[in-house]
Amino acid sequence: MKIVRNISLLLLAGAISVPVFAQKGKKAEEKPQGYVFTTVKANPVTEVKDQNETGTCWCFAGISFLESEAIKKGAPQDLNISEMFVVSKSYTGRAIKYVRLDEHLKFASGSDFGDVLSVFAEDGLVPDSVMPGLNYGEKAHIHWELTEVLNGYVKAAAKNPNRKLSTAWVNGFNNIVAAYLGATPEKFTFEGKEYTPKTYAQSLGINPDDYILITSYTHTPFYEKMVLDVPDNWRWSEYYNAPLDEMVEIMDYAIENGYTVGWTADMSEKSWGDVPTIPDVEANQKAAGSDEAKWIGVSREEKEAALYNRNSPGPEKKITQEMRQIAYDNKETTDDHAMHIFGIAKDQNGTKYYMVKNSWGPSNKYNGNNYASESYVRYKTMNIMVNKAAVPAHILKKLGL
Repeated sequence: MKIVRNISLLLLAGAISVPVFAQKGKKAEEKPQGYVFTTVKANPVTEVKDQNETGTCWCFAGISFLESEAIKKGAPQDLNISEMFVVSKSYTGRAIKYVRLDEHLKFASGSDFGDVLSVFAEDGLVPDSVMPGLNYGEKAHIHWELTEVLNGYVKAAAKNPNRKLSTAWVNGFNNIVAAYLGATPEKFTFEGKEYTPKTYAQSLGINPDDYILITSYTHTPFYEKMVLDVPDNWRWSEYYNAPLDEMVEIMDYAIENGYTVGWTADMSEKSWGDVPTIPDVEANQKAAGSDEAKWIGVSREEKEAALYNRNSPGPEKKITQEMRQIAYDNKETTDDHAMHIFGIAKDQNGTKYYMVKNSWGPSNKYNGNNYASESYVRYKTMNIMVNKAAVPAHILKKLGL
């Protein structure tokens, strides 16, 4: 999954308009109260970061999840693990597979949580101060040029012009990555101690074997492992398939017991914004009144804001397992963006929302966080990552764990 921040912010521009229902020449009705959230449970997370102009949301969300896991084990609240170390290792593994498969693999900056866990297990982790990944004259991450250069390189290598791959092509690829992101260190000193990436990861008290990936679709039997069929799952990571209600139960149980959740979701809905919902548009239209005069003088943006719950709570659709599957099969739900769920809140009507840490910097009214309604989460979740200890025992048993 991937998302590029500057483009996505343009998509969200319509989410800040305020609807006013008024006829021309008549006094505007009172503006809606807006969303009023009360936190039910919020677990510790590190500060919001900015992926800026990259497709590395999967890594920012995955690292944020691991930071919360480490904090739970006693790491400091200001823990800051390098995303670009993981991105660098991911690029190398993906390039090798791309060439081996004769280009029958998506080569891009997007990936998934399984990639984060694989790098964590195979290569370790490093602090952000050791590898911030900004070796190319920028103060914020911007990977357009890097991605284009790497694409050209692997395509050239895959053509095998010498009719035999040289022993140099992987080193050449890694040198390009290192020129932009910095060399991945074999050893480094941090806060007066010497580490390797693996010993640093071990010092955090977290273990990659403790985490599992979960999804919920009916084209594969429940409680079995499946390879989630999305282009960015280039490692073909396996996910446990659970019924929708149980996937949500896992998320709630995790949060209630002090854990957080890595979350991958689709964000193509008109209702996406600071507060993603799945509005019942027909019910909202009816609530606004059938009299077309109520919409006279109201802009298209204002009308959509009212119908899609952008500025205040409204009725939402009841999401079923079948609806999820249809949206997945029809490509209405795709792996657009990865984020980090850390809490639960309720609005003034008692509707449940998940508190979501994003990776677009502290740029919105919630300082870089979002409130996703339960309906949105039920409908548009592609997959989640959780600690096995955060899964109810009866579900673990069904999954064979």
